[in-house]
Order: sequence, then C-alpha cells, then structure tokens
Amino acid sequence: MGMQIRDALDFVSTNRNGILIALKSDGRPQSSNIAYTMGAGDDAGKILISVTDGRAKTKNLRRDPRASLHVNRDDFWAYVVIEADVELTTVATTPGDGTVDQLVDYYRSVAGEHSNWEEYRQAMVDDARLILKLTPTHAYGMLNR
Repeated sequence: MGMQIRDALDFVSTNRNGILIALKSDGRPQSSNIAYTMGAGDDAGKILISVTDGRAKTKNLRRDPRASLHVNRDDFWAYVVIEADVELTTVATTPGDGTVDQLVDYYRSVAGEHSNWEEYRQAMVDDARLILKLTPTHAYGMLNR
C-alpha cells in the first residue's frame, strides 16, 4: 500500500539503521545493512549513506541507480520502504576534497564529533569512501500498529 513520501521520511528520520536494497546484474536483490542520515541544505529530502567504492552495492548502484531503503521500527511491527533514485558523489581522493567534507557532515549527523578529524579525513581517502544520495520516488509500508 502506498503512503506519502513525507510520512515515510518522517518515520525514517527517527532511526539511523536500515537495509539498502540494490539490484544485481541478474536482476536479483542485493541487500546491505547500513547506517544513514537525513540530508540538509541542498540535500534536504534525501537520505545519505556512506559507502566504499569497491563494495558490491556501490558497483550495482553505478550500473542501475535505483534502490530501496527498508527501515523497521525497533519493535519490528512497523516499517517503511522508500524507493529512490540514487546519486553517487565522487570518491574521496584527498583529505580536503568536497566528498570528504560531506563525509565529515555525515559522521557528525550519525555519531557526533570525532576525536581526530585529520585521521578521519585520511581514513575516508584510504577507504575510497563516497556518499550515496537517495532521492525518494515512492514509499510504502505499515505505520499503524
């Protein structure tokens, strides 16, 4: 059953963990447990996820930039699935590049302040990290229970 995207975003904004579902080249789903945050500023209304360049989900989403994010309520009796178009930032290449700046914002939103931002910035480059940006196109689920 469909629901308003606004209601789905309100629900997922109360959590930070979900299951990202991408499509493998053979069309079967590929799922990954992920942490996410809600975008702000130019990314308001989007869902942001930090990923590494070499992972299956990143490769699958480059090939087919459609994804679903499944989020459960803690008691498991309510859930939302947000179908989305995916945008991928460039891969972090230097500690001061724009992608690393976005990863710093992402970290602050998910976990607060880091004890060593210089070390964190270098780790983002070493890990070849980037940000997935999900733009919701449809939502469904069960919120009442």
